[in-house]
Amino acid sequence: MSRRALYDNGLAEEAVQETFLHAWRAADRYDPELSSLRTWMFAIARNVVIDLSRARSVRPEPTELKAEHAPAENDQIEVVLRSWEIEEGLRRISADHRQTIMEVYYRGRSCAEVAAETGVPEGTMRSRLFYGLKSLRLALEEMGWTE
Repeated sequence: MSRRALYDNGLAEEAVQETFLHAWRAADRYDPELSSLRTWMFAIARNVVIDLSRARSVRPEPTELKAEHAPAENDQIEVVLRSWEIEEGLRRISADHRQTIMEVYYRGRSCAEVAAETGVPEGTMRSRLFYGLKSLRLALEEMGWTE
């Protein structure tokens, strides 16, 4: 997770160490009734990655790339972090809803194609997509998604 977000193995290792250090220090504040351990650790890791990327942007390392050709680092980090949040949200919804969303949105297939392949009526597939997106939205809101 950290390596993809930070694009630097050394910084990623530092992020992992910081994540476990923060988790160790805050272990008494973990409440399994509020979230899973995985979700709690991801939240800590996300904050550590953001802190490290901000610190790096304040003290940028010399680079050979010209600024106009360099990728927007904060945008890339945000995309990776959002994708992790969406992935966690998908884990929280039913398997039927998750499968429908994955087939239609991530694989670019139509409801009719998925319905024909699975033997489920197209109307049911459309309903699963609608309610799946609604469930995903609720799951993301429970995780603190603000957009």
